[in-house]
Amino acid sequence: MEYISPKEAGEQGERWPKDAIAAGHRHTALLKSDGTVMAAGDNKVGQCDVSGWRDIVAVAAGNVHMATNTGNAHTIGLKSDRTVVAVGWNKHDQCNVSDWGDIVAVAAGWRRTIGLRLDGTVVAVGRNHEGECNVSSWNDMVAVAAGDWHTIGLKWDGTVTATGNNRYRQCNVSGWCDMVAVAAGYLHTIGLRSDGTVTAVGLNKHDQCDVSGWSGIVAIAAGSNHTVGLRSDGTAAAVGSNEYGQCNVSDWRDIVAIAAGCAHTAGLKSDGTVVAVGNNEYGQCDVSGWRGLQLPGN
Repeated sequence: MEYISPKEAGEQGERWPKDAIAAGHRHTALLKSDGTVMAAGDNKVGQCDVSGWRDIVAVAAGNVHMATNTGNAHTIGLKSDRTVVAVGWNKHDQCNVSDWGDIVAVAAGWRRTIGLRLDGTVVAVGRNHEGECNVSSWNDMVAVAAGDWHTIGLKWDGTVTATGNNRYRQCNVSGWCDMVAVAAGYLHTIGLRSDGTVTAVGLNKHDQCDVSGWSGIVAIAAGSNHTVGLRSDGTAAAVGSNEYGQCNVSDWRDIVAIAAGCAHTAGLKSDGTVVAVGNNEYGQCDVSGWRGLQLPGN
């Protein structure tokens, strides 16, 4: 494939469907071309109960850091009418999204849900003990990302803002510019520049922020302690914790979308099939029989 800049990739949503696949703590969700959703993995709190969903255009999955040793998580679906549905753990009201409207993008963190409105403002529900839901003053946003305890917003001018836990400087993004995508992990934040390079801040105990040498990247994803990048040629790169093999993506080909869960990584291929590596204790990587998004030309 020829190199395609992230900006061009964003304009070719059919080719790079970034919201078609989501990976949570112990589950994986896939948006199909008919607007329905499939899910596999831990369903302890109903986070995989998506079989009745219809007219979905994007999915997101709440993550939980491995150290919590809990399967509590939730799954979010954005509908074509810009309303939102949610299933799963709701102890902190993170699934109370039924009254949302005019939403164009969603993100799911641990114990909370973030929604980007059509007018560029942002709404949030769920746990707010560290200010991770303090987004009511945000405007001019074009994308949002949710880590465990911090929230990231990408503005139309390519700058980035953040709120929430900043113990490891994961919210130190005020100097970032020329960004086209953001992702947030447990305690780190990733930014994709318009030239296809990547930057990162936050905890780097497992080298999850060692992305300075990456190039030709069109999409990014952040797991709890690992980072994944999708190149314009359909291959993938990963750094960080590889305890469960979640970074073993070097042999992937023809990938059009990526997602990173707590300790697993999923990729959607151009033929609509799905691949996954990493922790599979709850069947979250049992996706070999899936066929999802039908892309142009297939």
